[in-house]
Amino acid sequence: MIYRQLFDRVLVHSDPERAHHQGFAAIRAAGPALRALPTPGAPVEALGLRFPNALGLAAGFDKNAVGIDALGGLGFGHVEVGTVTALAQPGNPAPRLFRLTADRAVVNRMGFNNDGADAVAARLARRAERRRRSGAGGPVLGVNIGKSKVVPEDDQAAVEADYEHSARLLTPFADYLVVNVSSPNTPGLRTLQAVERLEPLLAHVRRVADDASPRRRVPLLVKIAPDLADEDVDAVADLALAQGLDGVIATNTTIGRAGLRSPAALVEAAGAGGLSGAPLTARSEEVLRRLRSRVGDRLTLIGVGGIGTPDEAVRRLAAGADLVQAYTAFIYEGPLWPRRVASALARGGAAAG
Repeated sequence: MIYRQLFDRVLVHSDPERAHHQGFAAIRAAGPALRALPTPGAPVEALGLRFPNALGLAAGFDKNAVGIDALGGLGFGHVEVGTVTALAQPGNPAPRLFRLTADRAVVNRMGFNNDGADAVAARLARRAERRRRSGAGGPVLGVNIGKSKVVPEDDQAAVEADYEHSARLLTPFADYLVVNVSSPNTPGLRTLQAVERLEPLLAHVRRVADDASPRRRVPLLVKIAPDLADEDVDAVADLALAQGLDGVIATNTTIGRAGLRSPAALVEAAGAGGLSGAPLTARSEEVLRRLRSRVGDRLTLIGVGGIGTPDEAVRRLAAGADLVQAYTAFIYEGPLWPRRVASALARGGAAAG
């Protein structure tokens, strides 16, 4: 409640991107103390891995892999870094992050701003060495990779080469790898969700990942948009099974704006970009249920999008998720929120399963 009052009275008046950087810096500064805290919740087996709990932090918060273990100390059982692109890129011009507080939502058009695969791989190598020396644990690490903006989306060979560079460098450090083809903020990226484009891309990334990590098979997942038509969701599910993927993450942000409570002028001022938060709850859950009915127990499904309360996280497990992720609710609810949710998932997970 204290954080909620602070957010609604003070933080809501600050620049969202600047507030993110300041808040994340504080989390990293508190890292040693956070890592000493016991992990909340109950372990979950998925993707052939043992997760400390069922709650993860979605990609987008730690784009450059600079605070993985501090975030784990807050209570996240897994942290998905990225989206990382082969080439370093600044992203879209600011302002590019906007709050719609009446909807408990965020609009972003960040544009995959990140340090690039080479820099992130070097950072992850240093983390791996520190963990080897100290014997420290930490959250399960997902690495989310996407297309560099300068690569033409209609040049399949160039797209595959771009993803290859990231996959080759980052797979050795990842507990699981995610191919992101669903952000609305890189021109043309969502066209890669079409099966005829997605199939060769996923097959290529799988080969590269296996070559980059010959002694340890790294699970491969794809992240899809909530805006896919139902028949396209089915097609992606069928493709994931046919390709031998390990899972699907459902869903990314939406380009839709229907049903918002925020004033139309505020929504218009925020402009284009991906909408995340509470307005996604119904569609993200619907996509997840459709996927589960299509794939049975043959794939791991990670539910994300519009999970704002502990009860909503539990319901996402009941809808078919093996794991859940969040981002926007973490912004609105504060640093104690992950522990509350992880504990609720432990209590409600058995019933949901």
